[in-house]
Amino acid sequence: MSKKRTGKTEFVKWFGPILEALRALGGSAKPKEITGWIGEKYKIPDEILNDRYEKSGVLKFQNQLAWARQYLVWEELLASSKHGVWTLSNKGWETKVNETQAHDIFLKWVKVFQELREEKPSESVDIEAEKIIQFQEESEPDSSKSNLKPSLIEVLQNLSPTGFEYLCGRLLREYDFENIEITQRSHDGGIDGYAILKLNPFVNLSVFFQCKRYQGTVPTEKVQAFIGVMETNKRSVEKGLFITTGSFAKAAFDIEKNNIKLELIDGDKLVEMFEKVELGVTPKIIYEPNLTFFEQYREKKE
Repeated sequence: MSKKRTGKTEFVKWFGPILEALRALGGSAKPKEITGWIGEKYKIPDEILNDRYEKSGVLKFQNQLAWARQYLVWEELLASSKHGVWTLSNKGWETKVNETQAHDIFLKWVKVFQELREEKPSESVDIEAEKIIQFQEESEPDSSKSNLKPSLIEVLQNLSPTGFEYLCGRLLREYDFENIEITQRSHDGGIDGYAILKLNPFVNLSVFFQCKRYQGTVPTEKVQAFIGVMETNKRSVEKGLFITTGSFAKAAFDIEKNNIKLELIDGDKLVEMFEKVELGVTPKIIYEPNLTFFEQYREKKE
């Protein structure tokens, strides 16, 4: 990156000091303690500690530390702890990061997020880095509106076809399916896998499943073809699961209603399934004021 761009990535220089501060503070501390320790250790003047971004009004130094902490979490040097406590991981205890290494970590994650959003990035990593830095100046890491990281559906859509099939198999295991078998792609005949769902000690339900990554609507003929493969396959099953990251047309859902063997799982339902068992996702709690509760106090008089 050019000197101008490198100069804007000020927050990366705090990667190492945050790790250093946490080691000095016993492995865990609250942001205020870390800010104080770094401010004192590196003799940071008050005008820098109290400086704010012109556009967002966010305190620049604290925001830089918060974003540095986020990258350290992604790098697994800090634990993704709750309740506002920053905690070293085992890896973090043993790792020291200089400014060059910190900048490499930043660019690594810029590239990761860029590739997860689209299979063929149209812009250079430098340009993407500029966008991310600008975004970070305008928001805080814990903001519910943060869109730095790709969404779950974007991640799923950009997995390899085989990787998506194996991941769907893993998801089915989380929902108590057993004997999951991913077929050989050259011999699957339109079926990506087989599984058994044990309903009770006496009854098992055998299923076929097909996994297709789509960013739009799955052609209805694909659903019809899947039914045809189910009906002609030599292995008899009770259910066929068509799993996609995209959506289905109304005609496809009409077919599902008239075919007891067919189960369609679109992108929205797939995300819900991942979230329900917390597979590959980290839950976040967002507190909003209950206006009804506070109404009784709003105009309370003596």
